[in-house]
Amino acid sequence: MPNKTIYVSDGDLPLFQRAQELTGGNLSATIVQALRRLVDVEEGKIEGFEEVTVRVGPGEGRRQRFVGVLLVEWGRSSKDRVERFRIYRGRTGKFVVHTERSPETAWSAGADGATRGWRKYVSSDQQWSTTAATATVEIADDLDALRGLVPSELYELVAAAAAEPAVEDLDI
Repeated sequence: MPNKTIYVSDGDLPLFQRAQELTGGNLSATIVQALRRLVDVEEGKIEGFEEVTVRVGPGEGRRQRFVGVLLVEWGRSSKDRVERFRIYRGRTGKFVVHTERSPETAWSAGADGATRGWRKYVSSDQQWSTTAATATVEIADDLDALRGLVPSELYELVAAAAAEPAVEDLDI
């Protein structure tokens, strides 16, 4: 295996030491991993993609990151919840579906939960619940797989957008 020597300035030495601590001591593997990520992001930018970070899970959740281009953003609401869909195309051609759902509130009145109309506002037996906001990421290998993951109205928008090139070079 060939050896490469990397010269590190005194000012950058604490950064290299911290990276080595965080990765369990294999600094070469850490540098290679960082370079792979850098190359992936920079090549993606040249191709018209960008680095995307989204939140997933309940509440604040955790973050997931990928390189892609936004194709369509679409939303819908009901009396109980708002849903927001963002569809991205990744560098490999797969589709990323990021869905955010607002907290959902359910409310009923009466001992059996069946009181309707104005009476539910004056009933002494009221029940309510609220779920946490959630967000998910799903991956579809192609348009056929995407069809089962999103509402039909959104699918049509994505299919039309996916037919367009990610970057079009203009000769002007």
